[in-house]
Amino acid sequence: MEEIATRFNCAAARAPRGRRKNLKNGLQDIDILSEIPDDVPVLIAGPTAAGKSALALAIAEARGGMIVNADALQVWRIWRVLTARPGPQEEARVPHRLYGHLASGQDYSVGHWLREVAPLLDGPARPIIVGGTGLYLSALTEGLAEIPSTPAQVRQAADACLAERGLEAMIAALDPATRARIDTRNPARVQRAWEVLTATGRGLAGWQDETPPPLLPAERAVRLVIDAPRDWLAERIDRRLVAMVAGGALDEARAALPDWAPPAPWTRAIGAADLVAHLRAELPLDVAITRAQAATRQYAKRQRSWFRKRMRDWRWIPPPA
Repeated sequence: MEEIATRFNCAAARAPRGRRKNLKNGLQDIDILSEIPDDVPVLIAGPTAAGKSALALAIAEARGGMIVNADALQVWRIWRVLTARPGPQEEARVPHRLYGHLASGQDYSVGHWLREVAPLLDGPARPIIVGGTGLYLSALTEGLAEIPSTPAQVRQAADACLAERGLEAMIAALDPATRARIDTRNPARVQRAWEVLTATGRGLAGWQDETPPPLLPAERAVRLVIDAPRDWLAERIDRRLVAMVAGGALDEARAALPDWAPPAPWTRAIGAADLVAHLRAELPLDVAITRAQAATRQYAKRQRSWFRKRMRDWRWIPPPA
């Protein structure tokens, strides 16, 4: 089965890029559903709003399997609408795991996610692992360094450093090897690297260089990346944000107000801070929506860059619709 998975991924990786862009309907034109083996794990990556969940659901219903979340924002119970988590109807059609299972304020990291996903890899149902958090998927298929946990006082110092001195100062404090390796435009990644260096005296890059074997080696899975055109994705993001606000995202933000405590991980849902600002009479609703749309487009841009850099050997496909 390893050979089948490897053949599946590499065949598309060699396909001409122009041909992929010309496809109008990814599921039918390249016949993804008929090509995927029934007993091989499937990994689906792609930027936000690209149609990952729809593709995962189509595969699960046509070829069997359970859908497993690999999105760091969709683990929080409080955000269903704002993070575009699958709804009750989708969850009733096929099994879903690791969605909305954490209360606000709980500690969570890629290490926690790997420990939760590990038993699902050997269960009776084939896992279809889908999400836009590239770090989760790379840790799954490439391994994750076993870094000691960060003490609470170091995390508090990191929060204070970021708030008082800014991101650039935190970046400057990192060791050169780590600075060259991480996404320095991502405050969460920079802060994590700063915390590791402060807590252990050793840079994140050094820890990563001693990475243990992965839970799911890449060649044992079918690996897909949705290659969403930039302008198409931007329009889709803007429409979706308006629909989210109309569909309950503002109510979710209102429910979050009593416990709102940035920069806690659960508060980093894209658009949450803008909606909270509106509820506090700091922003008109139309401005909050515009800012949330812009933040989501920027997030999608970072995702696309990360996938191009780290997932070149995955199978790149057009959006499913």
